[in-house]
Amino acid sequence: MELFLYIFAALFSVINPLGTVPIFVGLTQDDSSNSLSRTALWTAINTLIILIISFFTGKYLLSFFGISLNSLRIAGGLIITSSGFALLTGKFTKHKGIDSRVKDDAFHRNDISLTPLAIPMLAGPGSISLLISYYQEYNDAIQIITALLAILAVCTCVFIILRAAHFIVKWLGASGINAVSRIIGFIVIAIGIEYICSSVIDILKPYL
Repeated sequence: MELFLYIFAALFSVINPLGTVPIFVGLTQDDSSNSLSRTALWTAINTLIILIISFFTGKYLLSFFGISLNSLRIAGGLIITSSGFALLTGKFTKHKGIDSRVKDDAFHRNDISLTPLAIPMLAGPGSISLLISYYQEYNDAIQIITALLAILAVCTCVFIILRAAHFIVKWLGASGINAVSRIIGFIVIAIGIEYICSSVIDILKPYL
C-alpha cells in the first residue's frame, strides 16, 4: 500500500489532470454528454496504454542507448522540475507545446483523445521518464503489479476529472484551477529535485 500511494501520488502530480481541464473544456464545449464521456474515456485509455508501454519498454531503450539509471533520473528530474515551474508560473500549456495553432488544429480533428489530450498534455516526457526509472527500481512481480495498479488508478482519476471538467470549471473557476495547479507545481518541483539529488548522491558515493 505504501508503494502504491507513493507511485500514485508522484505520477498524479506529474501528470496533473487538473491542468488539462481548461483545454478539455475548450475543445469539447459544443459536445453532447455522450460525446464528452466517450472523449474522456478514450483519453484515459490512451494515456493508460502509453504509460504502460513506457513502463515496460523503457528498460530496453536505456540498454539500447547505453543510458544509466542515474542519468535517466537526472534528466527526468530536470524535465519534472521544469514542468513544476511551468505549473507554478501558469505557463503549463505553453510548456506542453499547446499554443493557439495546436488548439485550432484540434478543433478540426475527429478525435482529440490521443492528441493533444493524451499526448502531450497527460503522458508527457516527465511521466514517461518517471515510469522508466520506477521499472528499474521496482522490478519484483509484486512491485510491478502494484505499479500497474497505481497507473490504472491515476488513469481512472483522469477519466473522472475530465468527465467532470465542465462542472469543475464552473465550481472552481479559472482562478481556482490556477491555484490548485500551482500547489501541485510546487510538489512536482520537489519530486524532480529529489530525483536529481538522490542520483547525484549515488554517483558520488564511491568517491566519498
